[in-house]
Amino acid sequence: MYTFAAAVFFLIITPGPGVLSAAGVGASFGAQAGTRYLVGLFIGTNLVCLAVVSGLTAFLFADPRLRTVLFFASIAYLTYLALRIGFAGSKIAFIERQKPPGVMGGIALQAINPKAYAVNTALFSGFGFMSGNLLLEITLKFLIMNAIWIPIHFAWLYLGITLRRMNLPERTQRSINVAMAVSMMAVVGLAAAAQF
Repeated sequence: MYTFAAAVFFLIITPGPGVLSAAGVGASFGAQAGTRYLVGLFIGTNLVCLAVVSGLTAFLFADPRLRTVLFFASIAYLTYLALRIGFAGSKIAFIERQKPPGVMGGIALQAINPKAYAVNTALFSGFGFMSGNLLLEITLKFLIMNAIWIPIHFAWLYLGITLRRMNLPERTQRSINVAMAVSMMAVVGLAAAAQF
């Protein structure tokens, strides 16, 4: 169980679309809009978990045509986000929008987030600790994962809010944007490598 918890921590805390966008919404729109967005991410990540555990994901991805379409759609969207972040210039903007993405935006992002599927597949298909009671193991995994997921995402949201308040020099802001874009592209690259 401790190995599972450690895996959850390290897989979730690493920069991916969910945490980067949480920081971006915090930087752009503040705590209230960021919290609404996190609610959507939370619902979305748990829906992805349910899809993985129930076998729905395996069923959908069994059709190579559908898998390819969904894969390229998610890669294209995440690349678009990374480029918007990377070319935001000297303003920490992670993701520039006129209005906050809200709950539905969070759910939608998790639905196409390849990291969410990869992480949940790894966590729920591996790291067994109760071979005699699979239902209890899955329930405990959901509880552990969410107990770690919530504070990590709020920490990233707070980071975005804090960076906005710091009024950093333009060069530093540009460097942060590039680092976040590179991190997101690394997720895209890993997803592409796993696909082929």
